[in-house]
Amino acid sequence: MTQAKLFTPVLIGGAVILMLSFAIRASFGVFQIPIASEFNWPRAEFSLAIAVQNLAWGIGQPIFGAIAERWGDRLAIVLGALVYALGLVLSAFAVEPGQHQLLEILVGFGIAGTGFGVILAVVGRATSDENRSLALGIATAAGSAGQVFGAPMAELLLGHFPWQTVFVIFAAVILASLAFLPLIRAPERASREEMAESMGSVLMRAFRDPSYTLIFLGFFSCGYQLGFITAHFPAMVTEMCGAVPPGSLLAGIGIETTSALGAAAISVIGLANIAGTIFAGWAGKRYSKKYLLAGVYLLRTFVAGAFILTPMTPATVLIFSLAMGALWLATVPLTSGLVAHIYGLRYMGTLYGIVFFSHQVGAFLGVWLGGKLYDIYGDYTLVWWVGVGVGAFSAIVHLPVREKRVELQPA
Repeated sequence: MTQAKLFTPVLIGGAVILMLSFAIRASFGVFQIPIASEFNWPRAEFSLAIAVQNLAWGIGQPIFGAIAERWGDRLAIVLGALVYALGLVLSAFAVEPGQHQLLEILVGFGIAGTGFGVILAVVGRATSDENRSLALGIATAAGSAGQVFGAPMAELLLGHFPWQTVFVIFAAVILASLAFLPLIRAPERASREEMAESMGSVLMRAFRDPSYTLIFLGFFSCGYQLGFITAHFPAMVTEMCGAVPPGSLLAGIGIETTSALGAAAISVIGLANIAGTIFAGWAGKRYSKKYLLAGVYLLRTFVAGAFILTPMTPATVLIFSLAMGALWLATVPLTSGLVAHIYGLRYMGTLYGIVFFSHQVGAFLGVWLGGKLYDIYGDYTLVWWVGVGVGAFSAIVHLPVREKRVELQPA
């Protein structure tokens, strides 16, 4: 028997689109200080804009998943890219906090159309059963690859152009990603029974299952932690970290300020996450996904707690970034794979999109609370400890999940 291919055209094309989409998304934290400084805004104002982006992404994810399942994956991706680019271009002309916050709805919907929900679903359908978990890990890792260069690229561009021009450049990049759209052509791998089941029947079956509710609740902390760190960690490092020593290794490679270190930290997180997500995909094929998820959240809790209890230096920032990066998106192939395993492939995009909404509610709160509590207390300590607590909650809530296929109910 011929062994099924892991690297299909769908996986390659989807990985590139994810990489470019997430390179831009991961860079927004770098714009915190430049935009707030130019307009003399409180930190909470642009934080709320990023929070709205995350919430809109969560709302848009099941919508774009349903569009892909009803009218085709390519249409969903094209619509997502167009809305994404439009939001970025219009944001370049925004001068009021409310304008930025409103326009981030477009950016969030654009990320939904070019992000995990649509891409992971099409990769899942295009991949064989034996390769699915690893393929989902590789596609997720591609998003991390974008994070590796997204924040540093934004920092570099901001050294030569105003932030408005950088937004327009990013709009052109997301439109250029559509050059890989011809590779997105997935065969239908859902079973005959799955094809006969209506979307409404699948949704009702999932909503009545306590395990789906637990998965939904558990994904909240992932969004909270990732949303806060992506939006606020560069600024947190800039303001709270000890100085980069002159003549150090970091200074020797051009990272001479805490601002540059903050952008580099996001890159290091993304770099470590490439290995972490691929390993999670590999492990998800061999071990219980729910126990792997509980372990990831437990490790995140320990890493985050240890970091905030330790004086912040360039060394601790890099150690934290490596450790958190290894766990960063490891939850995504495991969660999406768990949804596909329990409820099937036919409506994976919609079902994962609904679960992902919980992730983005968490991201909204992580980003917004980060700015709000910073303005009140002058630092990020309290909001960081909230993240430690919700991580522990997610580690516990995955344990009762029944990792067993729910029987189909034909329409």
